[in-house]
Amino acid sequence: MSRPPALLVLEDGRAFHGESYGAVGETFGEAVFATGMTGYQETLTDPSYHRQVVVQTAPHIGNTGMNDEDGESARIWVSGYVVRDPARISSSWRAVRGLEQDLRDGGVVGISGVDTRALTRHLRERGAMRVGISTIESDPKALLERVQASPQMLGADLTGQVSTPAPYVVPAMGERRLTVAALDLGIKSMTPRRLAARGVQVHVLPSSTSAADLLALAPDGVFLSNGPGDPATAEHAVALTAEVLAAGVALFGICFGNQVLGRALGLGTYKLRYGHHGINLPVRDELTGKAEITAHNHGFAVDAPVGRRFTTPFGAAEVSHVCLNDGVVEGLRCLDVPAFSVQYHPEAAAGPHDADYLFDRFVDLMAPSSAIKQAPSSAIKQAPSSAIKQTSHAQGVRSLLDRGDVGGEG
Repeated sequence: MSRPPALLVLEDGRAFHGESYGAVGETFGEAVFATGMTGYQETLTDPSYHRQVVVQTAPHIGNTGMNDEDGESARIWVSGYVVRDPARISSSWRAVRGLEQDLRDGGVVGISGVDTRALTRHLRERGAMRVGISTIESDPKALLERVQASPQMLGADLTGQVSTPAPYVVPAMGERRLTVAALDLGIKSMTPRRLAARGVQVHVLPSSTSAADLLALAPDGVFLSNGPGDPATAEHAVALTAEVLAAGVALFGICFGNQVLGRALGLGTYKLRYGHHGINLPVRDELTGKAEITAHNHGFAVDAPVGRRFTTPFGAAEVSHVCLNDGVVEGLRCLDVPAFSVQYHPEAAAGPHDADYLFDRFVDLMAPSSAIKQAPSSAIKQAPSSAIKQTSHAQGVRSLLDRGDVGGEG
């Protein structure tokens, strides 16, 4: 298949030449590398990647094609796509079309034939930066000028661009036992389904929802989803979270939601050098000492003290999870109000299921005396095959959020 030439230019002037892969045109965004060897469909459709150009470190991409079940939203969200060796055909029995067709249909400009190993090493050394991909510009200097004029991720307020425009409900599977209000900051479709499998009815709400309207649902718990952009801009979500904490409603946040909870607790956030993007990052649960392999997609982190409790406007809190690669804070736990969060994706679509127990922890935080059972995995209708297998429950850690050693800063 003949492809037109394409050009990739980073904001520091480094240029890569390749061939067009996807739509013809020009695109800009923040260049990040994703380390997963599989799950590219879930990556492309994750709203957290809005305005980012994803570089796949795995050299061969597209061999399983695309299907109608594994998408994490109704569209591709990445601004651009970079691969080394695109598959010529789709070989999965589940594929209904090829990856490049979806990229074209979604207007996603990509580039192939790039030395993604060299590009990834450059980003690791220099940090995530703006990038442009073009099939219509052959002059690197001219494209560089447009790259440097494009918006940065720092200070970007993007959750309103990816959130649902209207509320909707994901019903519980089997008997409804609990109700959760999920603030959609860029939610992935598998997340409410993980809760639904545990007998939870999930009301997915726009990011602009007021605290009064959310609490009017009388939810047993509130969920803060993942999402794109700089958490320093999330003033509305932070204020809403503070009201939920003050109301004493159980709260669970992931990814962007972890950063929102951190800010509501009075903590700061900061931009990581090149972020965590992939499905194979090791994290230690400070409550159990257990190491987990987890799915990540974030370029910002919470600034919190590790190894000691700290005071917040809502009582004591502590860091609950830490990344074993670089020591980045990967989770928070409040000790005097029912709230916790993690910086990664326990729904693991795609990814390993080591952190699936966190949904059980949330259920127990909402109803600590209940004996709520997870629905059988066969009940997850049209679930991705990679997401059907369920891990065991929390294996003794489900009651840790209610342990009696809460107190002040230590």
